[in-house]
Amino acid sequence: MMAASQSRRALVAAELRRFGTFMLRELKPKGSVLTPFNVISGAIMLVAAVLLTIRFARGLGAITNLSQDYPWGFWIGFDVITGVAFAGGAYVLTFMVYILGQEKYHPIVRVTVLNGFLAYVFYAGALLLDLGRPWRVINPIIGNSFGVSSVLFLVAWHFMLYMMAEFVEFSPAVAEWLGWHRVRRFLAGLTLGAVIFGITLSLLHQSGLGALYLMARDKVHPLWYSEFIPILFLMSSIFAGLSMVIFEGTITHKVFRHRVGAALHASHDDIVVGLARIAAGTMFVYLFLQLLVFVHGQRWSYLGTGLGAWYLLEMVGLVALPAALFIQGYRGRDLRVIRTAAVLTLLGIVLNRLNVSVIGFKWYAPVRYVPTWMEIEVTLAVIAAELWVFRWVVNRMPVLGTAVGLVREEPSREARAGVLAA
Repeated sequence: MMAASQSRRALVAAELRRFGTFMLRELKPKGSVLTPFNVISGAIMLVAAVLLTIRFARGLGAITNLSQDYPWGFWIGFDVITGVAFAGGAYVLTFMVYILGQEKYHPIVRVTVLNGFLAYVFYAGALLLDLGRPWRVINPIIGNSFGVSSVLFLVAWHFMLYMMAEFVEFSPAVAEWLGWHRVRRFLAGLTLGAVIFGITLSLLHQSGLGALYLMARDKVHPLWYSEFIPILFLMSSIFAGLSMVIFEGTITHKVFRHRVGAALHASHDDIVVGLARIAAGTMFVYLFLQLLVFVHGQRWSYLGTGLGAWYLLEMVGLVALPAALFIQGYRGRDLRVIRTAAVLTLLGIVLNRLNVSVIGFKWYAPVRYVPTWMEIEVTLAVIAAELWVFRWVVNRMPVLGTAVGLVREEPSREARAGVLAA
């Protein structure tokens, strides 16, 4: 008994040493360190670190233009409301693959889920920067003195639970990377349940972000306010997420081409064309809903104003035009046209979310909120940090269809017996 116990301890110690050696090796950079991207993004993050030190030492007013009249600014409007829309590709793709059985898109599920998970982690984490007292971030989750009927309570819980669901969806890739094959099989068995749970949460909190502005009827410009804003937010998150998948997929396919598996390499063009068709259909439905809201609200008089022209730019130039380009690209299988449409669509989503949360918010006020360069710089640093983590994961884990870099196979039964008998 004592010999068997010592042998088990020796096996565990050997496994821990092997795991520690592996992790130290994986933490080392792969490739050149002094690249243009590393230098520029590193400088951005260093400047942001200084700015955030000032922010936490002296308060929000030291680096932002936020005030009691404008408590929500660029960090909420872009980092959270826009960023969550961009992450919509995760719930759309998992619904298509796991629920509708569209196996054609399976090669991009992992990288899309990874993008969505990191977006939620970094953008939800960025909320800590926006709170005057960050340690009170727990308040919306516990209901602010049990205010469980608030929309913010709903959104906070959905954010937290959805991040957990996405981690479970991505966890089989982590288990493969570590060589934990039994654990991988167990986690893979949880995938379908996590997908269904995650889709449900996404449908609710994508619309819930729009519902937050239902309470600001007199503050949001009539061209962007509607009682249907939750539905519009949900609908736009579908084509926003698909456009981000096309945009990020194009860059990822080139930058990480050595990690792209055979299945993804062979089907990449067909996937992009298929996503363009779905995005175009969703955008035309969204345009129809926007037209109904516009006509029902009798908002014709606002078109002659400066914000009216801004509204037309959003609807015509950054929704109708890219939708038409998606159709053209789909019919002609022209990837350049599709990618152009995806970029225009993403710009349209940014404009729409900022119109609701910043530009069209209290448009009548004599003194308007304008973000400082420091707010924008911190946002760029959050994006840069997310890209660093994304690159680290893709270069090590089987995200793009490759199994290169797995730590080891599980020890065979014979090997285990040999160790125990030693």
